[in-house]
Amino acid sequence: MKRTKIAFAMTAVATVLSVSACGSGSSDPLAAGSTPAAKADAGTIVVGSANFPENALLAEIYAGALSAKGVKVDKKLNIGSRETYIPALKDGSIDLIPEYTGVLAQFFNPKVSATDAAGVYAELKAAVPSTLTVLDKSAAEDKDAVVVTKETAAKLKVKSIADLGPQAKNLTLGGPPEWKTRPTGVPGLKKVYNLDFKTFRPLDAGGPLSVQALKNGQVDAVNLFTTDPSVAANGFVILDDPKSLFAAQNVVPLITKTKVNPTISATLNSISAKLDTETLGQLVKQVVVDKKDASAVAEEFLAKNNLN
Repeated sequence: MKRTKIAFAMTAVATVLSVSACGSGSSDPLAAGSTPAAKADAGTIVVGSANFPENALLAEIYAGALSAKGVKVDKKLNIGSRETYIPALKDGSIDLIPEYTGVLAQFFNPKVSATDAAGVYAELKAAVPSTLTVLDKSAAEDKDAVVVTKETAAKLKVKSIADLGPQAKNLTLGGPPEWKTRPTGVPGLKKVYNLDFKTFRPLDAGGPLSVQALKNGQVDAVNLFTTDPSVAANGFVILDDPKSLFAAQNVVPLITKTKVNPTISATLNSISAKLDTETLGQLVKQVVVDKKDASAVAEEFLAKNNLN
């Protein structure tokens, strides 16, 4: 890829992240309250989120439910990738964030091996640092996926990631910048499926840049999430993952251990009990496709399930 194209892609990513962060009232959600003197008091739960719509929506659900139970809540949404918000959890800049069991377990311990929901959750609980904890996992699952257009799937005769095989050397793969080094990104595709793509193009975390790049032919395959409504809307094909590169990814609250009490545990566990994959997909569609405000969608979900 030419340097000018790389620069354009990275500039576009920076623009999207800047815009998405505006919902927090700052280009840097962690800028306020990042010093010890400015951190929230012990009675406040600071809810953070990653920088993609589904995670921010889940954070709104957590925040709304906790507020309804009388918990003082602050929000710092659209922080960025795991590499940014995990340190924020550790230093107390945030206290709670929606997470996904498989990738989180692998982040804390690259040697985890389970792929089923129960096994992944058990490995995650063993891998979480002593200052943090996870509460009940939900049935809702959102996995990373390698996605192609219907036309590409037909042309290359591929149904699974494994089918890309010898053709990968002629293909451009797109994904979030961190996919270049993540075990579930480019290195994992090489290790598990022996895929060497011609080029990796850094885009966004399953967002509009990734969707447009695939539609426009700027990439041949791209990382999207399985609950992304743009997959069905555009007739994209999610390639099967026969070797389970992407382990179970159940939604789970990750929280600072010292902030947990019976009210907070019961509230967050009640949310997990009500979330399944179909419900999560419908909620995400309201935000991404129907353009509803995430906080309003969260409020409707909480009211429907008697959680507010």
